[in-house]
Amino acid sequence: MKFNTKTIHGGQHNIDPAYGSVMPPIYQTTTYSQTTPGGHKGFEYSRSANPTRSALENALASIENGKYGLAFGSGLAAIDAVMKLFKPGDEIISTNDLYGGSYRLFTKIFEGLGLKFHFVGMQDASNIEAFINEKTKLIWVETPTNPMMNIIDIVACSKLAKKHKLLLAVDNTFATPYLQQPLDLGADIVMHSATKYLGGHSDVVLGSLVVKNKDLADRLYFVQNASGAICGPQDSFLVLRGIKTLHIRMQRHCENTEKVAKFLRTHPKVDKVYWPGFEDHPNHDIAKAQMKGFGGMISFTTSEKTLDSAVKLLEKLKVFTLAESLGGVESLAGHPASMTHASIPKEDREKTGIVDSLIRLSVGIEDDEDLIEDIKQALG
Repeated sequence: MKFNTKTIHGGQHNIDPAYGSVMPPIYQTTTYSQTTPGGHKGFEYSRSANPTRSALENALASIENGKYGLAFGSGLAAIDAVMKLFKPGDEIISTNDLYGGSYRLFTKIFEGLGLKFHFVGMQDASNIEAFINEKTKLIWVETPTNPMMNIIDIVACSKLAKKHKLLLAVDNTFATPYLQQPLDLGADIVMHSATKYLGGHSDVVLGSLVVKNKDLADRLYFVQNASGAICGPQDSFLVLRGIKTLHIRMQRHCENTEKVAKFLRTHPKVDKVYWPGFEDHPNHDIAKAQMKGFGGMISFTTSEKTLDSAVKLLEKLKVFTLAESLGGVESLAGHPASMTHASIPKEDREKTGIVDSLIRLSVGIEDDEDLIEDIKQALG
């Protein structure tokens, strides 16, 4: 089954034999009747499993070419479940340019529980090996990275992980399975903040994990059930709905983003533009090899290189909405240093390029001419 068909039919079956509902129904129930103790139809309590959530988990596994999907209350809840696979003293190597919430979870929660994190520039995957020792258990990759749009070679990371018998996890939120399928490139775990492109309409918060290995799936399912950070049936339904249009939305996101990126690069009031579709973007060739397109995200700095110039621009936008998050049908603009990445110390932020004049755009599916005109008027 091809990807575009999978988004609509992949992993799905008629879970409503009573009425033949085309869409999986929302099973808004906490518990299920049993004919005898343990005698049920596959569901007994909705923290453990719910038919609507199961339909979503099957769909997630299908579009990522995995075997097992798990859905959580948020992307951070999904990451939290992965971290709970490890014990005090274990070490994890993460990219040094990643979502601020991931950094906060790693440093403020799990470092306090005994895990050790190394934050490494992974644009050259060979940098990773110097940090591997007998305590290392996981390599955590985000590609493209948030917000600097750095590209990390998943195949190279996979070879390194297999060489040292480590797990490789990839945050695939920016690329989505439409553009990139990390399991096929050698990853063990794929994570999504499904709040973003998979949901696609800025109306649901949800996270997911997809794996191929049954033992790993069972370990993660135990954490999911024991910790209870699951998503509800209504949220599951919304993401299922979003997945069905993922392919056509991502096509338009990519088309619009290319036009906006090229416009920004020619504007005199713009300094640097970070978009992996440029041929001179670091690791552009890797992006071409492991991605079907270059995505819907752009970051750029103003030529004045000041906080004030960035704030003024953001306040003048009319079609782009100044807001947290990304990946919805509407275009959003944000200021990473004070919004999504504020939890990272300023010195550490600036080392990776997250300066005060940096602006991040989530380019939506509106008319590209309207988006460009909006940026043009905001730049003045």
